[in-house]
Amino acid sequence: MKFASTLARLALAFCACLALPLSANAQGWPTKQPIKFIVVYPPGGASDVTARLIGAKLGEVLGTTVIIENKPGANGIVATDFVAKSAPDGYTMLMANLGPNALNPVVYKKLPYDAIKDFTGVTLTTIVPQVVVVNQDLPVKSISELITYSKANPGKVSFGSAGHGASNHLSGELLNALGGIKMQHIPYKGDAPSIVDLMSGQIQVALPTTVAGLPHVKSGKLRAIAVTGSKRLEGMADVPTVAESLPGYEAVSWGGVMVPAGTPKEIVTRLNTEINRILNMPDVAEKLRALGAIIVGSTPEEFDKYVKDEITKWGKVARDNNIAID
Repeated sequence: MKFASTLARLALAFCACLALPLSANAQGWPTKQPIKFIVVYPPGGASDVTARLIGAKLGEVLGTTVIIENKPGANGIVATDFVAKSAPDGYTMLMANLGPNALNPVVYKKLPYDAIKDFTGVTLTTIVPQVVVVNQDLPVKSISELITYSKANPGKVSFGSAGHGASNHLSGELLNALGGIKMQHIPYKGDAPSIVDLMSGQIQVALPTTVAGLPHVKSGKLRAIAVTGSKRLEGMADVPTVAESLPGYEAVSWGGVMVPAGTPKEIVTRLNTEINRILNMPDVAEKLRALGAIIVGSTPEEFDKYVKDEITKWGKVARDNNIAID
């Protein structure tokens, strides 16, 4: 028993020694060394704008420089893998998104990173609902009418997405499943070309983000019949949620900040505190809302759980519809 007790004390002492460099490192963080904030998409999009808004303010409060690095490619795999393999020292952050961090793990047969084990969540920054839009000539003005029409006209209703395995591909299939219908999926290379074909009548339905879809609704070229979030949107109170017709339906794009797994907790906590505070600064909040984003802010633990739940949810949709990418 004494031998076992001695081993236990030695083990604890050893673990404590291992922890010392991390604590020391965390206490000295940040130095003047720049922090890299990796964005998975090209400049100009909602994810890039969000990262730049956060990065500029974060650099000021931390007394260092936050450099935005755009690393687009392979549906976000390039950038996400870069962060996964970066040192967990607080000097590399990821502007995480639904696609690379929750959809890629369920549609790609092989990934160079583990979406759960390789990252630690800092905060869920924003969610961006999609909007169900239809061609003006389609005789439906609600989700219930779309379901009724689709059942009465099998094979005549198709929905466009930003690509095979994209977020609005899966959200369209979820609508099919819960509505008991079978709209045909037509993949495009991005939301823009799908909206062009929707306006011309080549397809009948699309589920773009509010950022991409609402300008065409406001111009009168498309009709919005529902939003995919859990609540109606400010400024669109007359457009119901899908869940009002199909309880349990929710499909939103989201963004958040992550760091490599193993980043000291003290650093994660500091980043969480500062970024959540930045999200609620009036000038930042105004610009994010202009993108159609809903500001969230969360604890690291809440964000980690949210990502796991998203992977579980969309994994079922992908399996049920045989959505897979080699």
